[in-house]
Amino acid sequence: MRKPILYISTVLVGLTFFSQYGFAQKKHSEQLTLTAMETLFQDSTVLKDAKGPKWSYDMGVVLEGAAAVWRNTGNGKYFKYIQNSMDAYIDKDGNIRTYKAEDFNIDNVKNGRALLLLYKVTGQQKYLTAATKLYDQLQQQPRTKEGGFWHKKIYPNQMWLDGLYMGEPFYAEYAALMNKEAAFDDVAKQFILMEKYARNEKTGLLYHGYDESKTEQWANKTTGKSPNIWARAMGWYMMALVDVLDNFPKNHPKRAELIAILNRTAKATVQYQDAKSGVWFDIVDLPTRKGNYLEASASSMFVYGLAKGVRMGYLPQSYRAAAYKGYAGLKKEFITTAGAERINLNGTVSVSGLGGKPKYRDGSFEYYISEKVITNDPKGVGAFICAAAEMEIDELPKIGKGLSVTVDNFFNHEFKDGPAGNKIPFHYLWDEDDNNGFSLFGKIFNDAGVKTSTLSAAPTVANLKASNIYIIVDPDTEKETANPNYMNAQHAKQISEWVKAGGVLVLLLNDVGNCEITKFNILPEMFGIHFNEDSRNKVQGSNFEQGAIKIPSGNSIFKTAKKVYIKEISTIVAKSPAVAALTDKGDVIIATAKYGKGTVFAVGDPWFYNEYIDGRKLPAEFENFKATNDLVNWLIKQVPTRK
Repeated sequence: MRKPILYISTVLVGLTFFSQYGFAQKKHSEQLTLTAMETLFQDSTVLKDAKGPKWSYDMGVVLEGAAAVWRNTGNGKYFKYIQNSMDAYIDKDGNIRTYKAEDFNIDNVKNGRALLLLYKVTGQQKYLTAATKLYDQLQQQPRTKEGGFWHKKIYPNQMWLDGLYMGEPFYAEYAALMNKEAAFDDVAKQFILMEKYARNEKTGLLYHGYDESKTEQWANKTTGKSPNIWARAMGWYMMALVDVLDNFPKNHPKRAELIAILNRTAKATVQYQDAKSGVWFDIVDLPTRKGNYLEASASSMFVYGLAKGVRMGYLPQSYRAAAYKGYAGLKKEFITTAGAERINLNGTVSVSGLGGKPKYRDGSFEYYISEKVITNDPKGVGAFICAAAEMEIDELPKIGKGLSVTVDNFFNHEFKDGPAGNKIPFHYLWDEDDNNGFSLFGKIFNDAGVKTSTLSAAPTVANLKASNIYIIVDPDTEKETANPNYMNAQHAKQISEWVKAGGVLVLLLNDVGNCEITKFNILPEMFGIHFNEDSRNKVQGSNFEQGAIKIPSGNSIFKTAKKVYIKEISTIVAKSPAVAALTDKGDVIIATAKYGKGTVFAVGDPWFYNEYIDGRKLPAEFENFKATNDLVNWLIKQVPTRK
């Protein structure tokens, strides 16, 4: 269904108008998320009882996009949208309203990803309890003889490409969280079986479904395959692959096979990318057949899969061009303005399936093109937001490409009880999503091209050699760790030699009583920095203004942030070669120092952690997320090779 030239021209003029008058300040991912928040699933966010919409995967796709936008922007309202959407269904005991495990519908597992996000960020048990119910469904899900999940109980012996996205990313994430190592063999099996039985050996494309019994009307009596290559089904499969790999163990013997499947799928997909528009047809391999049309949701999924695959290193850089071409096509073919900082997504097929009652879906070309094509279908909206968020990451300047930032896990070495009952490391670590974690801090580094790593051993010139930036945060006291690793002269000498050679050292301490300062000072004093054993900016309850620090114009580090929140600060004395980089009411809050070829940054609070940059807690006037971006940009520029 190609758009007429007049229609496209009108859209482009509209976009130009909104840009000219300042309405298009937000990026496409955020604009469509705002549209979704105002128009989709409104009933679900105010659901008080069993009446209302059912537990549905459609919402979960939109929430995946909202999660990506939240991480990209640090705007807490997107997280609250996710939480409100799920809270409409999840009671205090973790029961899920309108969900029926006995249906064994793999679509119903999709929202488990939102539940795991909520659990990881908030720590509320109800979300993990609800997620466990979905995991338990997978353990009981009917299977083919070779172990493939049936798509639904009402579709016996059938595997659909759609089901891989609905079940496997959640399955892998839950397994990683709950330490269920055997589950990864099962996760890999689903992709391997699906490719084995759905792939067209000539084109590399995958058919929508496979019937092991070969008895369905739509099934080929020899192969069991459905008749056509439906684009969105392939899109679900590609998205599932790139999302599963996020949590799939790097040392697992099947990981390479999953990456190989992704590469085969990507190769076949790009071969059928429409040369003129850059997007894909609803029936992928029949572009010239009458009635076929360019379809938004599948095209968004392919762009997402290609872009994320390249970013994560699963796909070669050569696929980046196809992602950009596809993204340009998405915006041109399907996006229209919907008011100030709002857009609509057109051109999404509402639904397509196989079999069923009362209308039997025979998988024919005629069937697929008979389904309605609508605006702002949640499956398309969610997929486009995910694709746009990925492309917006790629468009960021990669000024730190080739660099590495390492966070210390030696001086700060705390453990807590994990959800699986085992002890796990925590507090200021890259993979922590809760208040204490550095997951957003790490993402900002990653988005600038910097690789993140962790050092659990005592620092030496040798084991810091591969690191350009080294962060030491909140050294342990005895109340935090039974046998703390204290800073000593030998550690300080090793670190200072690394700085002298060009390393960038970041010292994020804490106030007295919450951090070991006395012994640690031997290190910063080598650079003219001394942490006072005090606690400034005490905050009572939610009186956030007590923690406010204003940043004057022209600050050398914080170029965009003007007001930040830092509470309970250990203030600093700065002597040559150190200088004060930020002062407030006569106190030095941040100091920096040049030392040989290297640089030191020091502040008496580790305020770049999730609690104060993820937008969930602080009022909007505090710009800690902006400040974190400013700091990362500044740190990268201090690396000698980036001068």
